[in-house]
Amino acid sequence: MTVFKTNIFPEILLFEPTVFYDDRGCFFESHNQTIADALNVTFQQENHSISKKNVVRGLHYQWDNPTGKLCRVVKGAIIDYVVDIRKGSKTYGKYDSFELSEENKQILWVPPGFAHGFLSLVDDTHLLYKCTELYNKAGEGSINPFDQTLALNFPIPIESAILSEKDREAQSFLQYTNNPKF
Repeated sequence: MTVFKTNIFPEILLFEPTVFYDDRGCFFESHNQTIADALNVTFQQENHSISKKNVVRGLHYQWDNPTGKLCRVVKGAIIDYVVDIRKGSKTYGKYDSFELSEENKQILWVPPGFAHGFLSLVDDTHLLYKCTELYNKAGEGSINPFDQTLALNFPIPIESAILSEKDREAQSFLQYTNNPKF
C-alpha cells in the first residue's frame, strides 16, 4: 500500500494498494494497518452507494460529530470532489478532485472539515465509504455542487446532471460562509 499526500490539501490522503493479477483476476488489500496507522481513526459505519451515469451526490458534510470518510469505488468510476469548508483555513473554499474507479482501485481519505461529493461517470457505479461517525441527520449540511463561487470542474453540463431534491436546493457556498460549521 502506497500513501500519497494530495497536491492542494495535505490532510487529504490517497492510498494505492498493491494489486496482484493472475489468470483468475486480481487480489488486493482494501484496508490494512498502513491505512489504520496513517489515519489513526475508528470507523463507525460503512455505506454503499449505487449510482447511474451523471448522478451527482453532494457536497455533503456532517458538523455535529464531524465525520471523516474513506472512499473506494468497487464497480464503475467517479470523479470525487472535496471542498475545504474550514473557515480561517488557508485553503478555505478551494477544491480538489480525484478519479476513483474499479480499475485504479485507489482509496481516498476525506477528513472532517471538508464537504464531499461525486459525479458517477458510468451506470451502476458502486462507491463504498467507511465513516468515522454514525449518520446524524440533525447535524448534516449540504452545499450546492454547481455553486458558481466554488466553480467545480464538472465534465458534464448542469442540465445532464441527476441530483436529489436535497442537493439541487442545497445552500450556496456564500450562505455556508455566513454560518460556517467548521
